Amino acid sequence: MRYGLIGEKLGHSFSKLIHEKLADYTYDLIPLSREALEPFLKERAFSALNVTIPYKETVIPHLDRVDAHAEAIGAVNTIVNHNRLLTGYNTDFGGFRYLLLHNGIDVKGKKVLVLGRGGAAKAVLAVLKELGAKTVLTVYYKPHPETITYEECYETHGDAEIIINTTPVGMYPHGEDCPIALERFPALEGVADVIYNPLRTRLIVEAKKRGIPAAGGLEMLVAQAKYAVEIFLDTKIEEDRIDEIYRELLQERSNLVLIGMSGGGKTVLGKAAAERLGKTFVDTDAEIVKRIGMPIADFFAKAGEDAFRQIEADVIQEYAVQNNLLLSTGGGVVKKQENIDRLRQNGRILWLKRDAALLQSGNGRPLAPDAAATERLYRERLPLYTAAADAIAENNGTAEEGLLAILAAYEQTL
Repeated sequence: MRYGLIGEKLGHSFSKLIHEKLADYTYDLIPLSREALEPFLKERAFSALNVTIPYKETVIPHLDRVDAHAEAIGAVNTIVNHNRLLTGYNTDFGGFRYLLLHNGIDVKGKKVLVLGRGGAAKAVLAVLKELGAKTVLTVYYKPHPETITYEECYETHGDAEIIINTTPVGMYPHGEDCPIALERFPALEGVADVIYNPLRTRLIVEAKKRGIPAAGGLEMLVAQAKYAVEIFLDTKIEEDRIDEIYRELLQERSNLVLIGMSGGGKTVLGKAAAERLGKTFVDTDAEIVKRIGMPIADFFAKAGEDAFRQIEADVIQEYAVQNNLLLSTGGGVVKKQENIDRLRQNGRILWLKRDAALLQSGNGRPLAPDAAATERLYRERLPLYTAAADAIAENNGTAEEGLLAILAAYEQTL
């Protein structure tokens, strides 16, 4: 093994994908228990490594030297084996700096809250110092001499302007969790999260709902990987490669979610778009039918709409955590905000918009048995579709025109 990543849990890491796009080598994911870490480093059977949670500080005593920058930060995420001498570096610093600057999150002169105090937090603190943050407070879940608690944070620091999450709260498979209540901070100007799985954490989703500029950890991951490859191979890589690979990953890993009225073409055009984009097609209504064992109209008549919406929410929750799907959703999926919040975490939501006069009615649609009911339902849901959509694809012409509109709108969201 020459190159790879060590950490405790790596099953959903994107690092292998990124490194093998950046460089011509095989990059291995190497999960290690705490007991296995020291023997692994002593064996030194590698050329270079990256280090992730929870070992960015733990590895330091096992290294022969740490470069001055990483030593000042107090954390290492990159190790190079020079003739069996291990040297530690920190590329999280450059990765996080890129994330802030590339997304226009200006910390100069601002009051910043950093959630967490692990290895990633140390790199973040160093960046904030370099970029001129006025006041930086570290928020920790229990009392500590160098931090404040969340209770103190809410009570006396509601004027914070920037919040940065470096904790694992909100990471897959716990994507429902949010590390802090953003509504308690009315002066917020920017939010960043170093987590990249899901693509948008609940923290990022909540920030965007409030119109606050927010950036997730995938760009940081790509940037720090680029800087690590430069150290691994003693080379230089164009800075533009960061954004190129980031967008490639978004296209490959994001779900494309189609919302809109029943009869608007989501299934037919969704299948065609999935084939073009190399995504797996999922019709959430079809998945619901499998669960309930009967047509949706029969279930409505038997159990009512509320029971149906709960099953729909369960199906959405199951598929929203997956990647690279094309999800065709039912017309009423927008009635529950929790559905939209979940779908936004790994997905780009497109409203496949078709004029009410062109929509199909009847044919087993319990809420749209005729054209008049369809028109009323369309008007009722119009603001919900508008609020939920990242982009709109018009489908009032031919099938090919509708397909091209979907593909163009998806590209627009990346």
